[in-house]
Amino acid sequence: MSTRLWHPFSDMAAVDGHEFVVDRGEGPWVFDEEGRRYLDGCASLWYANVGHGRQEIVQAAMAQMGKLEAYSCFSDIANRPALELAERLADLAPVDDARIFFGSGGADAIDTAVKLARGYWQARGEHQRVHVVSRETGYHGTHGYGTSITGIPPNREGWGVLAGEATVAPLHDLDGVEKIFAEVGPERIAAFVIEPVTGAGGVHLPVDGYVEGVAELCRRHGVLLVIDAVICGFGRLGTWFGIERFGVRPDMITFAKGVTSGYLPLGGVVVSGEVAAPWWTTPGERTLRHGPTYSGHPTACAAGMATLDVYEREGLITRGEELETPLFEALAPLTAHPHVHEVRAGFGFLAAVELEQDVLDGVPDAPNALLRAVRKEGVLVRGLGRGVAVSPPLVVGDEEIALLAEALRAGLDTLSVETPVPSAPGA
Repeated sequence: MSTRLWHPFSDMAAVDGHEFVVDRGEGPWVFDEEGRRYLDGCASLWYANVGHGRQEIVQAAMAQMGKLEAYSCFSDIANRPALELAERLADLAPVDDARIFFGSGGADAIDTAVKLARGYWQARGEHQRVHVVSRETGYHGTHGYGTSITGIPPNREGWGVLAGEATVAPLHDLDGVEKIFAEVGPERIAAFVIEPVTGAGGVHLPVDGYVEGVAELCRRHGVLLVIDAVICGFGRLGTWFGIERFGVRPDMITFAKGVTSGYLPLGGVVVSGEVAAPWWTTPGERTLRHGPTYSGHPTACAAGMATLDVYEREGLITRGEELETPLFEALAPLTAHPHVHEVRAGFGFLAAVELEQDVLDGVPDAPNALLRAVRKEGVLVRGLGRGVAVSPPLVVGDEEIALLAEALRAGLDTLSVETPVPSAPGA
């Protein structure tokens, strides 16, 4: 049967009528419509950090909907859950004199952060500072600015003219970043946007000194540092926003996903008092003409408050660091598999298994072929670029991590690589 649902990031000609339908979830597990159970090895899309079916979050959202389901925060209007969640996040974030701007997700947050960065410099009279630097494999959503600054070429191509005034720096090359700063001119750069660990671009872990070096370079040249913590935040790296592990205090942090563990769509930007100042200092001087309809949505914010309660009550935030070594130790033996080029793990509770080139050449749509093979073993993983990624809920234990590794090995064993037939001489 054909479907009317258009799936994101999907080959609909292949997907049409062949959906894998998830029916319900419980803890780190989900179930299909036939009742088969699967380990949620990717926390849905990097966000189900506290697991599925948490009734305390459901009840908090229901209670808020029964009182006030939604209302705009434009002008001077507010609601108590938005005020309280903003206060709580500002206290937790490693950002000076923090303010919180809410949106509906991570892509909203990136667009907001880039506009704020450029607007900040405009307000200061430095009108030439509009350039934004990002880095290879960085994924920053699919809205306008996020598409323009992404470090994943297929996401950036095929749309015609984008926002422009953006440069993608080499992945781990601090000298390369300095070269870009020199070529563009630091006096023209508004911001550097960076994921501490790149997620959707293939789970590339930080090299020693790189994030700290970027922060110092931005400080030296007065460039705003924007940390994209949409994936890395809320325990995925073992801290509230991920960047704390580097001892860096950025100018802005974008967040989403884990703030509600996905129970309702919510995201936002933590903004330093310095960056916020042009809009917060003199009444009547400047209005921020930006904001999504659902900014500060009371039900989403109530779910966020309940989710933070779960993190704190169960000590889940530190789990991302506590589980990084067990995950690495479980997956590292896969490097000996003939189909595996590399396993990237050991910093935060996420990892990638990259396939060998002959597998990518010889197996049609190899990452998704592996995904489907692993699914048959009762585990869900995420197909990305040259392999698959994993980022289980923070509530898993040793047994689930072992199952994840076993399922990946079994799935790899099923891949049948077709060797291309050599061309005849002179052909």
